[in-house]
Amino acid sequence: MKLSNVIDHTILIIGVLFLMLPLWMVFTSSTHSTEEIARNGLQFWFGDQGFTAYKTILFGHTESDPEAGTALVHGMLLLKNSIILGLGFAIGKIIISMTAAYAIVYFRFPLGNLIFWIVFSSLLMPLEVRIIPSYEIVAKLGMVNTYTGLILPLIASATATFFFRQFFKSVPEELIEAARLDNAGPFRFFKDILFPLSKTMIAAIFIIMFVVGWNQYLWPILMTTDESFKTLLLGIKDIISALYEGRIPAYDQIFALAIISVIPPILVVIIFQKWFIKGLIQTEK
Repeated sequence: MKLSNVIDHTILIIGVLFLMLPLWMVFTSSTHSTEEIARNGLQFWFGDQGFTAYKTILFGHTESDPEAGTALVHGMLLLKNSIILGLGFAIGKIIISMTAAYAIVYFRFPLGNLIFWIVFSSLLMPLEVRIIPSYEIVAKLGMVNTYTGLILPLIASATATFFFRQFFKSVPEELIEAARLDNAGPFRFFKDILFPLSKTMIAAIFIIMFVVGWNQYLWPILMTTDESFKTLLLGIKDIISALYEGRIPAYDQIFALAIISVIPPILVVIIFQKWFIKGLIQTEK
């Protein structure tokens, strides 16, 4: 290898190690007892507790101490709720955005472009700005403490609509003409032509929106007064809240939940990474 390549790879490896160091310390600290973490801080190497914190947080007990669980809600339930929220966000946003972009690009109706730019301008309005009226509507519809209330109000995405609109506008006119000659209706054109062409873009949007849904904190904290609907992030918050009550939080369980919370997004990225990269750089259909 050339010297320049060695230097480049060395810089990249150092960067990866630098980014992985906090995650590594969280993982190793999760194998220490709460008292040791509170006394000595984060640990760089494994402790003598093994995966006790993971058993406690996921199942509420350990083999040696069935009453050891301290989490308000078992981690398996928190994990299930987070997965439902992430998948609901990703799938819902893709469906709504694809159909909206399809209508804007291929159906000629008055003020179509104006409607798109109004939708796109909603990017300037973060969730915090519209969270009070959104919550009021959901509460009046009786969807508090439901998966529908967690997912449905936020599945409209101007970002995904914009990406799908740009993608659809790049589809060659020859395909549209061929579909017309084949007497393909709007639904068949969407199902047999646009959808297969959009798989790479769907994969890219799925990764982004899954992570967005997975990391939601403010909306679930408003919509979940019932602990059975709480997510992983809220579970971490509940354990940390012991600090404000004058007690030592279960730091080992906090770190265990933090490690568990990064696994599903990592798996999603690994599974869809090839389509994700292809969807971001693809210019020819």
